[in-house]
Amino acid sequence: MTQNILNDEALNTSYLIVGILAVVVVFVIAFFIIKKIGKDPKNILPVNLAGRIRIPLLIFLLSLFLKLCLLEDVFSNKELIRLIKHSSTIGIIISFTWFLIVFLKVFKERLLKKYDVNTDDNLKARKVYTQFTILENIVIFILIILAIGISLMSFDSIRQVGLSLLTSAGIAGIILGLAAQKAIGTLLAGIQIAITQPIRLQDAVIVEGEWGWIEEITLTYVVVKIWDKRRLVVPSTYFIENTFQNWTRKSADIMGTVFLYTDYDVSFDAIRAELTRLLEGSPLWDKQVNVLQVTDATEKSVQIRILVSAKDSPTAWDLRVYIREKIIDFIRKNYPHSLPKTRVVLPQQDQNPSESISPEKNPSTTTQ
Repeated sequence: MTQNILNDEALNTSYLIVGILAVVVVFVIAFFIIKKIGKDPKNILPVNLAGRIRIPLLIFLLSLFLKLCLLEDVFSNKELIRLIKHSSTIGIIISFTWFLIVFLKVFKERLLKKYDVNTDDNLKARKVYTQFTILENIVIFILIILAIGISLMSFDSIRQVGLSLLTSAGIAGIILGLAAQKAIGTLLAGIQIAITQPIRLQDAVIVEGEWGWIEEITLTYVVVKIWDKRRLVVPSTYFIENTFQNWTRKSADIMGTVFLYTDYDVSFDAIRAELTRLLEGSPLWDKQVNVLQVTDATEKSVQIRILVSAKDSPTAWDLRVYIREKIIDFIRKNYPHSLPKTRVVLPQQDQNPSESISPEKNPSTTTQ
């Protein structure tokens, strides 16, 4: 009897050693094949796919091996069998979910290859990138939730607890619904942004008085890159419930405004001619809009509005700064008297000849 037990243990140990070696060999071969296939640009698999799936592949092979060990009754300890059973099941679920997420990302990358957000006219590309990025986050979120739920259902005790909770699901559902109302609203706002697209990646926006670009869109928040390299993190619900400015909603090209204040005697035609000269010599201008207008006049100065256009918001910003500097320099050098000034006119007080003081009556006046 003892001899049989020792023989069984020796056989089981040999089975484990051979099985682990087989797992290692299969993993190395599969990794090498996937890496080899990925090196060929004609294949659908990306170059770095082997590196991205090596961990879930190893987890899957080990979990599959443990399942085979359970089928062959390699282990005799009941607690160890129960632990391995749950561990192998969770390992298969995790690795399978990991595979799905990796292949989802590969599918997204392949699909978005023909869309380049770095081109001048990138409106369609930004639209597609925004949709797929948010939808990808939604699918990944659902996959992770399902994986956690299926993993927990593999435990009998947790399954019984879940069934018992169903009896009081009415009250618990109301409480959880009220508690999670804000979180659910944020998730729904993220989905709504993906569908309606009030904002897209790299849109130029003004949020909370800050001007910047949409850098990242997730299910729950949006990251706005401010012009001075700060990051403004805003909940997704903000773009559904509040008013904000989107400068690139319909197209990437944008108009920029420059306001100047001068005296009344300035030559508007000369400034207009100088503006045209500056724009025609600048690569920042897209040759679409060139307007100079007097938009206001006060008791102290006149307001000149210059309207120019550029291919995108960063270029428009640089163009506005350039035009403002050069026009001010032009006025300062050619029309210095036309800079804003404050006039004070003191009216002359009329004197009555009969009330004028004669020299004889004024002791401080002397005559020669």
